[in-house]
Amino acid sequence: MFASFQKDFLQDLAFVEGLSPNTISAYRQDLKLLAKWMERQDISDVFTVNTQQLEDFLWELTKAGRKPKSIARLISSLKRFYLWAIEQQHTDLDPAGVLKSPKLDAKLPVVLTEEQVERLLNAPDLTTALGIRDRAILELMYASGLRVSEVVSLPFEQINLSVGMVQVVGKGSKERVVPIGEQAIEAVEQYLTASRPILVGNKMVSTLFVSRLARPMTRQTLWHRVKNLAASVDIQGDLSPHGLRHAFATHLLNHGADLRSVQLLLGHSDLSTTQIYTHVAKARLQSIHQQHHPRG
Repeated sequence: MFASFQKDFLQDLAFVEGLSPNTISAYRQDLKLLAKWMERQDISDVFTVNTQQLEDFLWELTKAGRKPKSIARLISSLKRFYLWAIEQQHTDLDPAGVLKSPKLDAKLPVVLTEEQVERLLNAPDLTTALGIRDRAILELMYASGLRVSEVVSLPFEQINLSVGMVQVVGKGSKERVVPIGEQAIEAVEQYLTASRPILVGNKMVSTLFVSRLARPMTRQTLWHRVKNLAASVDIQGDLSPHGLRHAFATHLLNHGADLRSVQLLLGHSDLSTTQIYTHVAKARLQSIHQQHHPRG
């Protein structure tokens, strides 16, 4: 029975609310955890679960080593599921409504320096089709601040090199248009003329970037490529899949861009999400001051 409710809930998230496949996948995984716990507790009806039982469920996961961020996301998923169930008149009780999320430490993203970005952009081997593709991807990501998922799913026709613009469908199916600079345009043009025809062969692939097997790239493939290229030019540290996106935002702010403009370019719905980059920029400036000022 719970499986049927899960399916309906996830379909509403996709078709009514327009959430991204990645977000829906996260909800699916969270509800699977609840379903497995219910099975172990011999509970067949999700709408008979009370608040204390949900707290026991969360505590069990915490003892098993789940991180606070994962627990917080799970609580958010539970709250959204039960609110949906009430709206659909499947129940009139909300056992998740009073659950409190664990406090999360504000973690600033690790941001590449401009010198590190330059090394990374020059890392691909431009004598190979894959190297030309990788250089185009890196240049586009740093020029536009696109998410990894947005890059791998970018349709061929949604980049206009003649005017230097890329049209992106981001989280929540929200569209935005982002400008790209000359170096990114040149790198993508080289990819389209000297690399993509080799990689695609006689196949039809709708996405701009393709794998060596003439298929759309996956987020995992792209992330591994970036990580390996970073290692090849001795870039150390905890580089995230959004490393170039973080660098894009922080370097814009360092060079005088206003926060609202950066918000629009990144596709953030809330300005508070973008504000983390002001902290990163300030931390970077403070570090430079302490390092180089005679009384730092």
